[in-house]
Amino acid sequence: MGAKIPRMDYRQYRAACRLVHECCNYDNGNCILLDNGEPCVCVQSISYSLMCRWFIAAVLPLDGKLEAALLHRADRKRCTECGGYFLPKSNRGKYCPDCVARVRRRKEAERQRKRYHLSTHLGYERSP
Repeated sequence: MGAKIPRMDYRQYRAACRLVHECCNYDNGNCILLDNGEPCVCVQSISYSLMCRWFIAAVLPLDGKLEAALLHRADRKRCTECGGYFLPKSNRGKYCPDCVARVRRRKEAERQRKRYHLSTHLGYERSP
């Protein structure tokens, strides 16, 4: 038996429909690859399953979160910052690529703030 075709929920379907317009084979609702003289409706734009191999290989990687949610269900992790799914580059990954820079900046600012506070308030004690 072949691999099971992933089914999309409504939000994923809407995201995939927006991505279909990025496909180079999409022409006003029709698929150029399936055109053999008469127009043929793009199967990916009307299906809740991933049907088109071109869409999976060339268009779906444009939206990393949708790709992780549909194709890599076993390998994906949930971002602790935004809650979206992503494919970690290592087993230590906690944040999606969109959140990692934001979290790094926030932690660095907190570390520098603590460092400044410790260096400027040496020996300072509050009187009771």
